[in-house]
Amino acid sequence: MAQGPLSGYRVIEIAGLGPGPFAAMMLADMGAEVVRVDRADAVRDHDAPSRDILNRGRRSVAVNLKESAGIETVLRLVDQADALIEGFRPGVAERLGIGPDACLARNPKLVYGRMTGWGQDGPWAARAGHDINYVALSGALAHVGRADAAPTVPLNLVGDFGGGGMLLAYGVVCALLDAQRSGAGQVVDAAMIDGAALLMSMIWSFQAMGTWSDARGANLLDSGAPFYDTYETADGAWVAIGPLEPQFYAQLLEKLGLADAGLPAQYDRDGWPVLRERFAATFSTKTRVEWDAIFADSDACYAPALTMREAASHPQLAARNTIVDAFGMAQPAPAPRFSRTPGAIASAPAWPGDHTDAVLADWGFSPDEVFELRAHGAVS
Repeated sequence: MAQGPLSGYRVIEIAGLGPGPFAAMMLADMGAEVVRVDRADAVRDHDAPSRDILNRGRRSVAVNLKESAGIETVLRLVDQADALIEGFRPGVAERLGIGPDACLARNPKLVYGRMTGWGQDGPWAARAGHDINYVALSGALAHVGRADAAPTVPLNLVGDFGGGGMLLAYGVVCALLDAQRSGAGQVVDAAMIDGAALLMSMIWSFQAMGTWSDARGANLLDSGAPFYDTYETADGAWVAIGPLEPQFYAQLLEKLGLADAGLPAQYDRDGWPVLRERFAATFSTKTRVEWDAIFADSDACYAPALTMREAASHPQLAARNTIVDAFGMAQPAPAPRFSRTPGAIASAPAWPGDHTDAVLADWGFSPDEVFELRAHGAVS
């Protein structure tokens, strides 16, 4: 039985990579019935699909989008859907016959979510790209990294997921709320360059205030400040500190045994090299576990820099069940939390086409129609 704040909503996901599946996963975690439309010729000779956490919580139908009967199958699903999301390059969905105009003509209340890197228009719209390219062009990547070093790739979190999939999920839910009130659907144009730029809003504020330099690794939050950085411990592990406020910084100095060391003032930039040297030398004298014990229950804004496996068993994450074991895999739990309508991981990741017959039956196709679609290679 579906649960969560989106229970009762029906969403069609046209299978894609990265940000699209992440948005669909978020919607499914919150109770929406999300049907993933996979390719009819999707490969099933390896274990990857059943281990792909981004595909959790939803059923899969395999449809041949090169067949007119396959396109009509998708459009019949659209008739009953609240939203559809796709991640094609601009114009591809239109050429297939499942673009916004075709879908909204069938279902005027439909929310049509589109996920691209560069957006639906502009001189770069048709170009290929990946997360790193979108984050680079957005103005974010150049500011991530240390002084006198190359920009640091922040995994694919800023473009694909924070600025992409999460932005798409947010946009779809916003449009669903509007459709509920207005009775009219619309297109959601979610572009990773837009989302990555939006994530930089506070940094743009700092620039407007004159407190942010374009020089990488020279600012308060980009490893420029010695009290907002990472340090290696005696055992080769790492810790992170971030006491921006004076009262928290005072606790850091006390825990490090440097309160009476005559160090430069916290915000004296000329003294930052001295602070960095002393912090690095001090952290290198003890293991991470020893520093964990020293900083236990303090407000010094200290945390060990844990690997994923280490994080899963940390008491704070364990207390909140942030990482759960579901369907034989450790994975992040649905977020955020809801007091009355909690989300849930509804099912394991599906193989392409695992639920073709069941989904089509649930969405109004007769057994004879399904048989004919199979016979003509429209679904599999």
